[in-house]
Amino acid sequence: MAFRLEIVTPDARTFSDEVDGVVIPGSEGELGILEGHAPLVTTLLPGELRYTKGGEEESLAVGEGVVEITRDSVAVLTDLAVTTDDIDEAAVEEALKRAEAALSEKMSDEEIATVEASIQKSLAQLHLKRKRRKQI
Repeated sequence: MAFRLEIVTPDARTFSDEVDGVVIPGSEGELGILEGHAPLVTTLLPGELRYTKGGEEESLAVGEGVVEITRDSVAVLTDLAVTTDDIDEAAVEEALKRAEAALSEKMSDEEIATVEASIQKSLAQLHLKRKRRKQI
């Protein structure tokens, strides 16, 4: 039994298709969702979003956001959603180094939170890219 998964970023609708299941990174850990799940709105944390379609599992690196679950759909609103093929590992590593260096500077609490969020998104992308490389 399938349900609709929609993933939307500020730039575009990243994904829209029928899937058999999805696992999202949330504030309480991973949340597995199948068709008929109880309605729920929850937060999305940076990490790996996995979905299954036709017995095949695919993954995306996602950032922070909100997830709305209904009995027949899952809507993910996030600031980042990229596939392994779209991740430039060198660029992400460079962004991570810049963000870590910025933490040593004097910043407001809001600036620190922004940099830490950037670090979490970079780590999510690197984890997904390196995980995929090990599987090949």
